[in-house]
Amino acid sequence: MHNITCPNCATVFTVNETEYSQLLAQVRGAEFDKEIHDRLERERELLHQRAENDLQAKLGDKDKEILKLKAQLRQIELAKDLELQQAVAQVEKERDAAQNALAVQEQKQELELATTRQEYEVRLKAADEQVEFYKNFKAQQSTKAIGESLELYAEAEFNKVRQLAFPNAYFEKDNQVSARGSKGDYIYRELDENGVEIISIMFEMKNEADTTKTKHKNADFFKELDKDRREKDCEYAVLVTMLEADNDYYNTGIVDVSHKYEKMYVVRPQFFIQLIGLLRNAALNSLKYKQELAMIKKQNVDITQFEKELDAFKTAFAKNYNSASTNFKKAIDEIDKSIKRMEEVKRFLTTSENQLRLANNKLDDVSVKKLTRDNPTMKAKFEALEGENQ
Repeated sequence: MHNITCPNCATVFTVNETEYSQLLAQVRGAEFDKEIHDRLERERELLHQRAENDLQAKLGDKDKEILKLKAQLRQIELAKDLELQQAVAQVEKERDAAQNALAVQEQKQELELATTRQEYEVRLKAADEQVEFYKNFKAQQSTKAIGESLELYAEAEFNKVRQLAFPNAYFEKDNQVSARGSKGDYIYRELDENGVEIISIMFEMKNEADTTKTKHKNADFFKELDKDRREKDCEYAVLVTMLEADNDYYNTGIVDVSHKYEKMYVVRPQFFIQLIGLLRNAALNSLKYKQELAMIKKQNVDITQFEKELDAFKTAFAKNYNSASTNFKKAIDEIDKSIKRMEEVKRFLTTSENQLRLANNKLDDVSVKKLTRDNPTMKAKFEALEGENQ
């Protein structure tokens, strides 16, 4: 039995087990349903709140993403603006560079034009001077002196500038006749302080009178001049000529004919000094290589001399070695022979020692009794001596 108190009127009821179980089931069922309903409400509100919070969080993330995208968009726009500004600046720079290059090109063209005009004027003046020189030169010469006059002129022109322009140069007439019976007119040769050749030039001077019946051409003397250059060991060959006075090919200045003969030039007399200066300046630029070449040649000579001395030393050493080796071999042979002789003597001595040892052993075994055993006379004498001693 169970007592149940009413919560409203405080009346006490007595119920049996069955009634108590039924009542308890009813109470529990109603409370459980209410509890479940309340819990579900709370869960629903909690889920709703969570969903709302999640939605707010997602909305916040979206807002942040939108702000980020807007910031990136502004950055892109700024980068585009900067890129556009840089592109405009580059185009303007290229435009300015093109304008400057155009201005420089125009100035260069104007300068080249002025230089060409000046060169033309110089050449024209030189041609006029050449014609005037030729006229005056021919008018002042006799037929006999024409051949030598050009040489004297060249020598005089060189001596005017020798002290200033070529103080260490040799410029003299070629007086040494070659094996062919030929020689040039002048040789220019210049060496540095170590004796290395800077430049050397073989000169040939050619001139003739206007009244000469047989007119020579400059090319008639190229072959002989080239041979003279090679025989006198000169680097360049130069023909200073007044031949073919009307030939524009030779009247334009310094003419390079190295396509026919190596390192050969043809000039009119007024370009004589200029050509020496040009060739000398070019040679000075290559002097370093000539000096290095001379040093290498000297080193080769030194090496050759060293190799000769080394070979001589090797030969002498080999000779001495062979002699010493022969004597050493002879000495070894004599030592071997001596060893054999000493071994023979040793053998003899060893044999003698054995004989002496045997003799000594025999001596130890000798006694009076053995000596007098078969000799009665000696036995009697020994016995008599023993009796006297007693």
